[in-house]
Amino acid sequence: MRRREFLQKSALVIVGTAVSTAPAARAATGGEQWPAPLKTLSPAQARTLLKMARQIYPHPGLDDACYMTTVLDLDSEAAVSPETAKLLSDGIAQLHSSGSGRFDDLSAEQQTAVLVKIQSGSFFQKVRSVEVVSLYNNHEVWKRFDYRGASYPFGGYIHHGFNDLNWLPDPPDAASPKG
Repeated sequence: MRRREFLQKSALVIVGTAVSTAPAARAATGGEQWPAPLKTLSPAQARTLLKMARQIYPHPGLDDACYMTTVLDLDSEAAVSPETAKLLSDGIAQLHSSGSGRFDDLSAEQQTAVLVKIQSGSFFQKVRSVEVVSLYNNHEVWKRFDYRGASYPFGGYIHHGFNDLNWLPDPPDAASPKG
């Protein structure tokens, strides 16, 4: 089995497991719908991290499910690292005390202002660094962005998407050098 096949089949198993355990996950999180049970974070903490993730890399076309992978990855890391668990717990508490009310209840603009204040801190950097991988390495997000993935299996970009810009007008002949 090739690496790509293994990864694809693993993803199918993970999705199937998430779908089959959704009712249990909802019960474990106090009625909120998480694709997997939380190991370390409380549902309230997970909700705060979800709102934070949406503000760090905002994409109006993505739903919460795309951002939940970040929260689940942070939760998994917190389950094996007491330092990460403490960093997340303390950071969430800081978020709630940094604005004029609970972070979850603030407007998007107020949430952004709170995040700007803490952006150089280790909590923000931890969430951001996990999110950049969790979000942008998610094949569901790729589909939403119409990104087809790597082109090397198809012979490179010359044969896979290089000239697919049908949404742009053709350039004038003067724009291309004469051979």
